[in-house]
Amino acid sequence: MDEKREIRNIASQVIADEEKRTVEGYALLFGVSSDGLSFEEVIERGALDGVIEKSDVFALMNHSQSRGILARCNQGNGSLSLSVDSKGLKYRFEAPKTALGDELLENIRRGEINESSFCFDVEKDTWEKKSDGTWKRTVSKVGNLYDISPVYNAAYSKTSVYMRGKEQAEAELTRQNSENLNEYYSNIEKSLNI
Repeated sequence: MDEKREIRNIASQVIADEEKRTVEGYALLFGVSSDGLSFEEVIERGALDGVIEKSDVFALMNHSQSRGILARCNQGNGSLSLSVDSKGLKYRFEAPKTALGDELLENIRRGEINESSFCFDVEKDTWEKKSDGTWKRTVSKVGNLYDISPVYNAAYSKTSVYMRGKEQAEAELTRQNSENLNEYYSNIEKSLNI
């Protein structure tokens, strides 16, 4: 997987109409703090502006293309319908009449698959250290959306790049504190005529 891609899980119910084979849910929610990360993360409303129109998004089971795809939205067109509303990114597709589509519908019916996930990369974010010492990341612009996935286990989220942004923010904070400390001691030395 590309090192800039990140995966997030969302505790938002996946619904299926078995008669019509329709599957729908929310892949991401705006303004909701993430679960399962070592930091707090919030995706702002507007972070997806223009992203769907330029993306080639797959509906996959557990983010895996190895068994095939469930649906596809290529720059807003295709068998996967993606829409952004005030709540977040909603998806909808007809499960294909394949072994994978049948497996998905059966597992949703049984409650084995009940949450969603999405794979993306970030174009613009900010990091801030909160008063309790934890970090908060605010994603204001998603770069690319790669897939949405009904998933078996959304108990955790994973990412390969969040630490880089956090480390940069920590380094900047350390640098500022060091500069402030040096200035503090310099001012003391000046006041004492040392």
